[in-house]
Amino acid sequence: MKKTFYFLFAFLISTVSANAQQFRAGAALRVITPNPLLPISGGIGTPKKATEKKGDLFVRAFVLEKGSTRIAIVSVDNLGWPSVLGNKSRALIKSVPPGNVLIGATHTHSGPDAYGFPDQSGKALADLPYLEKCVAQIAEAVEEAVKNLQPANLKVAVGEAKGKIAFNYYAADLYDPRCGVIQAIASAGANKGKPIVTLVNYAIHPEVIGSGRGILSPDLCGPLYDKIESKTGGMAIFMNGAQGGMVTADVRREGGTEANTWEECIRIGELLGDEALRIVGTAPTLENPSVYCATRLVEFPIESEMMKYIIKNSPLGYQLTGSDKVTTQLNLLNIGPAQILTVPGEALPNIGYYVKRHMNTKFPFLFGLTNDAFGYMLTKVDFNSFKRYDYISRTSLGEMTGEIYMEQALKTVTECPKPE
Repeated sequence: MKKTFYFLFAFLISTVSANAQQFRAGAALRVITPNPLLPISGGIGTPKKATEKKGDLFVRAFVLEKGSTRIAIVSVDNLGWPSVLGNKSRALIKSVPPGNVLIGATHTHSGPDAYGFPDQSGKALADLPYLEKCVAQIAEAVEEAVKNLQPANLKVAVGEAKGKIAFNYYAADLYDPRCGVIQAIASAGANKGKPIVTLVNYAIHPEVIGSGRGILSPDLCGPLYDKIESKTGGMAIFMNGAQGGMVTADVRREGGTEANTWEECIRIGELLGDEALRIVGTAPTLENPSVYCATRLVEFPIESEMMKYIIKNSPLGYQLTGSDKVTTQLNLLNIGPAQILTVPGEALPNIGYYVKRHMNTKFPFLFGLTNDAFGYMLTKVDFNSFKRYDYISRTSLGEMTGEIYMEQALKTVTECPKPE
């Protein structure tokens, strides 16, 4: 009798321990389309009045868990999402540690101002109540995704996305055509075998429509979501990559014209969605993958007078550390065989290639414009080197921004365990 009892006791303990270490995934979203519509910001300057919308803006949250490690990956349909806003959401989120919450922007050029860009008189036109509502909705989406956590398997793949999707406006072929995909698939319950969420990581400027046409829109990201969700039934989430200087949507037509239309958003978004599903389609299914998250605070000097003016005069209340310096959160994630690094701005493609080449994986992901949105990030040899780089140099924190990022990112790689 005692042997039977001890056997059952050991079996129960073993089962509880196994369940506690089971990989789980959950997803949730919120619509953040302003009603009434708000002016559109494509960057520095006065926002343009919105007269119509094409598609909705979203907050999308993907939560992963294994044992005591829980991570939230959040995507916001906006030009950028500064840490001063992200930290407010982190303070509201109770189910995920603040350092494990990654908040990135899709970089659509057809959304409301989230930076609080001041004009020459110091006045900013950002709608602060709208931004506070978005802050709360980010937290709500994360908490709902936690409630939706369920046992899951994983598929991870990186491959070249084919077709007319992106190019480098400065030098056509200098961009990263690789598309990274992470797909969580239910491993139990009524939806067993069906995707819970599909994450697409690709470097591109979603600026097909642009900010000057009075159309509020997620741009190509909206049709991307629709294509993936119509094919998988699970939620789609887009995380941008190293798309600085200037990796943009390929809307080129014969004769030097461009197709800056919603129909072109549909073409590119659906093509990228199809390519992402093709790339991940043949990937092996991984049972109970490992999950790891590291956080590092990185400090950048602000050398640009334009960036100093924006940060010091924005009504958002950016926090400076020391004399004209800003601090941001850098994350490294290992999810199964994938390794992910966050980028707090728009890194140029050469920075993206260099960092990916030194990551400890065959499946490197870079989440651009994540945890902060500090403008362009150039290497010191690129900074102010060509006339073509005048604008991106002015809207960079400074000459050493890219160098500091690469040093700190790769230091994090060497100090953290390799993905499985």
